[in-house]
Amino acid sequence: MARLLDTIESPADFRGWDLARLERLAREIREYIVDVTSETGGHVGSSLGAVELTLALHTVFDTPRDRLVWDIGHQAYAHKIVTGRRDRFPTLRQLGGLSGFLKRRESPYDVWEAGHSSTSLSGALGMAVARDLRGERYQVVAVVGDGALTAGLAWEALNQIGQLDTHLVVVLNDNSMSIAPNVGAISRYLTRLRTAPGYARFKQDMELLLSAIPAIGLPLRRAAERLKDAVKHAVVPGNVFEELGFRYYGPVDGHDLAELIPVLEAARDADGPVVVHAITQKGRGFAPAEANPDRFHGPGPFDRRSGQERGGGRPSYSQVFTDAVIRVAERREDVVAITAAMPDGTKLERFQRRFPRRFFDVGIAEQHAAAFAAGLAANGMRPVFAVYSTFLQRAYDQVIHDICHQNLPVLLGVDRAGLVGGDGATHQGVYDIAFLRTVPNLEIAMGKDEFELAALVEAAFDRPGPVAIRYPRGSGRGGEPPSQTAPLHWGEAEWLRHGADATLITLGPLAYTALEVADRLAREGVEVGVLNARFVKPLDTRALAQAARESRVLITLEEHALLGGFGSAVLEWANEAGVDRPIHRRGLPDVFIDHGPADYFLDLYELTPLRVADLVRRLVGHGARSFPS
Repeated sequence: MARLLDTIESPADFRGWDLARLERLAREIREYIVDVTSETGGHVGSSLGAVELTLALHTVFDTPRDRLVWDIGHQAYAHKIVTGRRDRFPTLRQLGGLSGFLKRRESPYDVWEAGHSSTSLSGALGMAVARDLRGERYQVVAVVGDGALTAGLAWEALNQIGQLDTHLVVVLNDNSMSIAPNVGAISRYLTRLRTAPGYARFKQDMELLLSAIPAIGLPLRRAAERLKDAVKHAVVPGNVFEELGFRYYGPVDGHDLAELIPVLEAARDADGPVVVHAITQKGRGFAPAEANPDRFHGPGPFDRRSGQERGGGRPSYSQVFTDAVIRVAERREDVVAITAAMPDGTKLERFQRRFPRRFFDVGIAEQHAAAFAAGLAANGMRPVFAVYSTFLQRAYDQVIHDICHQNLPVLLGVDRAGLVGGDGATHQGVYDIAFLRTVPNLEIAMGKDEFELAALVEAAFDRPGPVAIRYPRGSGRGGEPPSQTAPLHWGEAEWLRHGADATLITLGPLAYTALEVADRLAREGVEVGVLNARFVKPLDTRALAQAARESRVLITLEEHALLGGFGSAVLEWANEAGVDRPIHRRGLPDVFIDHGPADYFLDLYELTPLRVADLVRRLVGHGARSFPS
């Protein structure tokens, strides 16, 4: 039997279909999502849970004329498939292929792009107000997950939407999950709304009664609506959305097209702001994802039948960081750990299992997490806030104002520091040095491998103020710890080798790139030193001065934006110290770096051993001794 999916080039192709055909299309889309993501990885669970919701939205609303604003894009793979990108879907998250998120340049149906949650309501309100000011007529619909409502930004937007009273449809896609199971009072409140069976049964019975009475008069219908409202307020917990000025429809079954489509039509035709509360299941239709929705939030490639991820082996840097924190916590009862809805991604679920009373998941609320950590530290605790570099950006004011201004001993575990691969531009961890190193009192470090990372974590708990430790995505180098390693002294760089022609000054795992360069060029008679900086702040100025004395040229290497990064810090030192040696920086340019393999971008931006070796050759020549001093 031919697939219905193969006939779909745009939502216009299925508008007007009967329910049976739409349901079959939904099944085919699910199969296609699983088939493709088993090869590419991606945000599987959320998108499987939003298939019927996607079809209902595109059926009821005249997209792309009507603006459909998705929060992040975790739930929008079906949207991509039915909006002209079906054939390209196997390129998802691949170099030059479709983004794993929404991209305005990809399609006119993608009207908003974001990789961080909770922005859709603000963006949608801006679009609705622009529509009204320009005297235009179209619908604006924001699709937001329940997990996104733990972010303060979402409530700031809800507050203004209710105040302005402009027509805007908010679809709350409620699957009881963000990345991990939702936490907090808002989650409990939504659970109470979901489980108010008395009103749900009454509403259904009342609607059946009304539909059974022919040509019901307007006064009687209004009386019936008032009765429905009265009963709702009697049996449902006080509805915060209605108190904010929204008309509330729900909860509705987000997988039942027969229920969804009429409710969305009613929301479309209503006046003022509307909330449609749709209950969905993360991972719907794929048993492994239904059983492990948190693991299937964003897996890598996996086996189609078993659901097991491919690869694995060596511990990830995230696991190494958490295990080091656990070792300190075993001897210090003041150590606590905080995550912002990422216990699995940061591997803090290992800490949670070991010390459940000292673990806190605050939901998607990085600003609160940082201020909460500051409060803990102000009262004698040693908090650890593990957070992806890209999400730490959301807490910047609290890092400055609440942690560093008060000089409180908070350890920031800056996970996914550097290039991140398939998640692309919105998730690259390449800005944190620039925005952190300007903050007084904050110290910043990064180890060259997993063993140095663990040593830095141990040492950080002896520091009197705030510390940020960066570590990359992926696994460490593996093997046994070095048997003979000089003890780590805070603020001191590590000489890995010396060289008279050039010194490569590195941050993080690029130290091993530099060692490979040094070995390669030694065979050509070029002497290259390698200085593992370890610390961005404080810089080891004694080691840098030694490098300037020993070598004719200095080259900094960093997997970070060049503007304001580690190399900039070295240049600032050199300027103040009056260093007369040439200093060249290698890092990432002033562009948003898209999705694709990290190795590709390291080569593109000349951070691989071959490309760095070429740079050294150009700077010193094969006759290295002839380089001007």
